[in-house]
Amino acid sequence: MSTGLKPASWTYAEEFLAEDEVLSAARARAQEVRVSPIGTGAGAALRFIASVIEARSVVEIGTGTGVSGLWLLRGMRPDGVLTTVDTEAEHQRLAKKGFTEAGIPSQRARLINGAALEVLPRLTDGAYDLVFCDGDKQEYADYLAEALRLLRPGGVVAFDNALWHDRVADPAQRDPETVAIREVGVAVREHEGLVPLLLPVGDGLLVARKL
Repeated sequence: MSTGLKPASWTYAEEFLAEDEVLSAARARAQEVRVSPIGTGAGAALRFIASVIEARSVVEIGTGTGVSGLWLLRGMRPDGVLTTVDTEAEHQRLAKKGFTEAGIPSQRARLINGAALEVLPRLTDGAYDLVFCDGDKQEYADYLAEALRLLRPGGVVAFDNALWHDRVADPAQRDPETVAIREVGVAVREHEGLVPLLLPVGDGLLVARKL
């Protein structure tokens, strides 16, 4: 069934909230180091979710150059702390630069350099309001397992690239990353302890509230 939504309307929705100079600079740095940051629409959705749940403690898997981190921090409580994990120290240095440009106090962003599946097990059970996953797509199922442990009841897990460049919806696409994203979508949808939602913003944002 066609919704009648035209590309111009989709673009209008994506650009409904314009990014300021700080976010634009962070996005430009991402392009320079060949990192694909979250889209504007999905970033705005993350800020909205963080605001609605009054997030104080957030985990981000995949720092990049700080685009998603900036959106998250702007939605979190003023005393909230973002713990962001990435294997690339240079990317985190650029992210920190963006946080500084945005006037975010240094104590509000804890940047951890390392592999997510080595760092996450060291974080405290049930201590986080939101877990945002934008790392290795083939590890998405493992991120989900960690998120379920880390989140408090009522907390939210979110996965970027849930549509993966239109590949997830095409059953003929069977590459490892597409399969992994598709499978985590099914796992989230069928998990009895989650309330799921797939948002068609950016490259797809899969979110779920932990009961």
